[in-house]
Amino acid sequence: MSQRIDYYKVASNGLKPLLAMESYLGEQTTLDPLLKELIKIRVSQINGCAYCLNMHTTDTRKLGETEQRINCVSAFEECGFYSDQEKSALRLAEKMTLISDNHISNELYDDLRTYFDEKEYCDLVLTISQINSWNRIAISMGTTI
Repeated sequence: MSQRIDYYKVASNGLKPLLAMESYLGEQTTLDPLLKELIKIRVSQINGCAYCLNMHTTDTRKLGETEQRINCVSAFEECGFYSDQEKSALRLAEKMTLISDNHISNELYDDLRTYFDEKEYCDLVLTISQINSWNRIAISMGTTI
């Protein structure tokens, strides 16, 4: 597939809110940067976004993450090398990405709140929403690696 439209050029004003959200998530959240990258990888796996998978696995390596944890994120539930906090956040990422089939239960919310305060929970939801938006844009526009 080749790039269909240079959306940064054609719709730059439409991308400004997404870029502002990136700035917020990068500068005004206390979420662990590695956790945010693991979330972006898992969501991009579910959505099948090669461009974002390539970007975020590269970014995760730059932050010092191990190949084992990068390679196994799709099977995080079966792996003992993800923390309970990370697993809880990755569960939310999966549920939100496939939300029409998987509503966010009170049990999952309660579990998340044992690890994340109100602002951090909001920032998790925004992080997951943001990468879902980028995946959909990249896939629809034919963004290539």
